[in-house]
Amino acid sequence: MKNYEVTFIVDPVLSSDEIKTAANTYSDMLKDEGCKITHIDEMGLKQLAYPIKRRNSGVYYSIEYGTEAPAVIAKMELAFRRDERIMRFLTIALDKYGVKYNQDKRDGKIGVSRKEKEGSDKPAVEQKEVKKQDLGKIEGIGPKISEVLASSGILTYADLAAASQDKLKEALAKGGDAFKMHDPTTWTAQAKLADQGKWNELQKMQDELNGGSAKASEEE
Repeated sequence: MKNYEVTFIVDPVLSSDEIKTAANTYSDMLKDEGCKITHIDEMGLKQLAYPIKRRNSGVYYSIEYGTEAPAVIAKMELAFRRDERIMRFLTIALDKYGVKYNQDKRDGKIGVSRKEKEGSDKPAVEQKEVKKQDLGKIEGIGPKISEVLASSGILTYADLAAASQDKLKEALAKGGDAFKMHDPTTWTAQAKLADQGKWNELQKMQDELNGGSAKASEEE
């Protein structure tokens, strides 16, 4: 059985029931296709780096699942494209290291600073920066890749803009085979625009990308 993770953004103007229904549509689709759902992460409302469909925020969901029939991915992504409730989506394949990484994070073994573990009243500075500058606003970087980059000290747009390609590839390699497949070529350029607050220019750039890479085929 192969493992995957899909992250998608639901239009925040919908009612809470409609948002839940939209999310359930895709978890139910996976179940109907015989997929085994490992975890559903309701990440909640997050600010967007730039407006999407005239929205400045979106409700994030992430579903980790396993399937013997990867063809379900194309079927689900086609449904995403046709669904006006869905603003963006990204599917990634997970190898055994990616699966373990996700489980360790759910178990609290990853993403908690030493000070927080020791019961400090002050959250770690790094955790504040990650929340303030969400690297997920860079096309091609999802929540899991953000965590992998953070573990290598890449916490802000400035950090990412200053990182060499070798450093980015090394950081991805540390996350396991599931992350080595990602292409960080455009991430530094995107991060420079984000760090400078040039959101309109960033949006134009991302419109020409496919999952963070130069377009080879129509993505969305």
